[in-house]
Amino acid sequence: MTATAPSHVVQAARQALTLMDLTSLNDTDTDATIESLCQQVKTPFGTPAAVCVYPQFIVTAQRALTAHNLNAQVKIATVTNFPNGGDDIMGAARETRDAVASGAHEVDVVFPYRTLMAGDEETGLELVEMCKAACAGQALLKVIIESGELKEPALIKRASELAIEGGADFIKTSTGKVAVNATLEAAEIMLQAIKASGQDVGFKAAGGVKTAEDAAEYLALANHIMGPGWATPAHFRFGASSLLGNLLEALTGNTNAASFDGGY
Repeated sequence: MTATAPSHVVQAARQALTLMDLTSLNDTDTDATIESLCQQVKTPFGTPAAVCVYPQFIVTAQRALTAHNLNAQVKIATVTNFPNGGDDIMGAARETRDAVASGAHEVDVVFPYRTLMAGDEETGLELVEMCKAACAGQALLKVIIESGELKEPALIKRASELAIEGGADFIKTSTGKVAVNATLEAAEIMLQAIKASGQDVGFKAAGGVKTAEDAAEYLALANHIMGPGWATPAHFRFGASSLLGNLLEALTGNTNAASFDGGY
């Protein structure tokens, strides 16, 4: 990437930076890892929408963002029922409630996608409803449907519909922990489900979005389906770690722009 990046890519990079959930979800994460992540959020082009960390690092992220006077601009997101998407409804709700109590502004919960694949729609719907209740109006609920494991368009659509029916504030493609994560094909199905629902629900592409060109394709798709201007932090997110460095390259022409590999 050089300073001669096409203008539409530069424009997408500038927009995508503000839509990022800058993520670190590695088993090897430490307080120092999360502090390093939080140090990256202040850029000459604005800040990501949120940092996304494991629940045990919510307080660490709070302290780090506050130390850099960024706690008002950057939300703290975390994950529950993650990454396996089990069918323990009360366990997922309890994790979600604890995360909100710890200070999370947003909770990304994994939908029990295997139960849906087995023909059970009720478990997933109830899990989302219980986790929504656990947010108690204090945090956004993003529901990860794990589209790469569902595979079938009909299942991706149905998982999206059930998540929306259960009260999801966002539906999210992936955990970033499986073989196939975000794809444009899944994104199209999910965005169409949001549009058809008539609900005020956002979309998050997570896992595998690594370049400004990738981001531009997702943003173009959202503009096409949902209309120009819809893709704001209130409605659209990228869950990524290595993307930030590439966006900064696109915006500065500096191939040495900082990047962070949070395993996403």
